[in-house]
Amino acid sequence: MAKSTVTQHKSLIGTYKESLKVLLPYGMLATKQWLAKQGLSLHALDNAVKTETLLPLATGVYSQYSRSVSWEGVVASMQRMTKENAESVPPVIVGGLSALTLSGLSQYVSLGRSPHIHLYTQAKLPTWLARLSLPMKFEGHRTNKLWPEWLLRDKAFIKENEWEADRPPVYFSCPEKAMLELLADLPNAVSFEHANELMQGMVNLSPRKLDALLKACNSIKVKRLFFWLAKRHNYAWFGKLNEADYDLGSGKRVIVKNGKLNTDYWITVPAHMD
Repeated sequence: MAKSTVTQHKSLIGTYKESLKVLLPYGMLATKQWLAKQGLSLHALDNAVKTETLLPLATGVYSQYSRSVSWEGVVASMQRMTKENAESVPPVIVGGLSALTLSGLSQYVSLGRSPHIHLYTQAKLPTWLARLSLPMKFEGHRTNKLWPEWLLRDKAFIKENEWEADRPPVYFSCPEKAMLELLADLPNAVSFEHANELMQGMVNLSPRKLDALLKACNSIKVKRLFFWLAKRHNYAWFGKLNEADYDLGSGKRVIVKNGKLNTDYWITVPAHMD
């Protein structure tokens, strides 16, 4: 190979390595499709894999060598790749029990060595997520029957977890929104007892946020369950919510089979908790 060609080749390698430092920081991942949209050629990506600059985590998904990828890195990467612009909220949000854990309101260790992360989105999670060989599990929850699309992008109900310096934050639901999301999975994935324990820590919820969320919420079941739990604990914020302001539907709702009918909200609940 001629000297000028070698010099040019080394220059190109240096260029795409510098680009990767910006596009793919240590601890994060990216898909081949997204990297290509950012201006990296497929040839450059193939060279990066051959020179062990990039580590294939799954087909078409890469991270940089010499650094493991945490669940925060996976979620922050996915949120970064799906955001429309720097000011927008990503369409995939950490919610439910995982969001309550990030807010310090869950006694259950779900973000430990083998974390189970609950992600909320109106669309399906990307297929590559299930192909990752990482010690973590991501569970997708469709929000079509729970939230209108505008609410998913409203920053008033989103918090940011700064998991590492100079990295994009992880976006997650505020406690008020996360609690309602969790109730959507009751009683199949979440027990009445667990939901009640979590509500014990909800001393300082915002009645203003709850008012907006309950008015926007599309699930009659979730709203009735929330009021039933809130009335059990009767915190100060509960007294500031007027039930007549919210659509709680009509008729009975069988939440648990062979349960007792609570006549305040017309839902069946475990007999020992009514």
